[in-house]
Amino acid sequence: MRALSASELLGVWERGRGLPSVQRAMVLLDSACPEISSDSLARLSIGQRDGFLLTLREWALGPHLVGMATCPECGDRLELNLDVADVRATPENEHEPDEEFSIAVSDYEVQFRLINTQDLVAIFDGKDAVFARHMLLNRCILAVHYRGEECPLDRLPLSVVNEVLERMELLDPQADVQLALSCPSCGHQWEAAFDIVSFFWTEIESWVRRILHEVHTLARAYGWRESDILAMSPHRRQLYLELVDE
Repeated sequence: MRALSASELLGVWERGRGLPSVQRAMVLLDSACPEISSDSLARLSIGQRDGFLLTLREWALGPHLVGMATCPECGDRLELNLDVADVRATPENEHEPDEEFSIAVSDYEVQFRLINTQDLVAIFDGKDAVFARHMLLNRCILAVHYRGEECPLDRLPLSVVNEVLERMELLDPQADVQLALSCPSCGHQWEAAFDIVSFFWTEIESWVRRILHEVHTLARAYGWRESDILAMSPHRRQLYLELVDE
């Protein structure tokens, strides 16, 4: 994986406009990882994928993260100030894409793999959360045995299903990062999911508006091409903008 230039990041934004979040993640990774096939990237577990995106975001915009959250109790907005390290989760053991795992619970033995982007794309048109969950389980649970005999998935008790899901979370912690938040106004405390895909894409859209304004200003003042302006370092670009304003 490599860092994206300003021109490449702008191209990513153009290609990702109008796409669902799961496909935007792939547009980013395809651009940053030309040495890896799209199929291989799509088979990374969600935690592996999000770990890559977190690193890519740090390379593009730095280690500091600033966001907003709304208190579910009083509705007040609070600013979040985090570092990349605060939302980076490290699994107990590294794993390979499509690696198979097993868990034994109450006479049941379940073989499974971790959720990946291909799975999320497959359930994108799911009617509701229950149906989507069922589809994910059908894709990721590879085999079920009860007391040594093969058992259909629909006979797997809910308690065993929950054990499998908990094991998935432990194996792939970056896939479900929860922020512990507290409202300074009312004192309410809650957890909120941190989604690097939507967070990074929101930042990219803000960056695009800013960078295109800079390109417009400098192109109008000096007659330079967009590619030449984008190739400048941010510091150099800023110095020229200050000269335009004099």
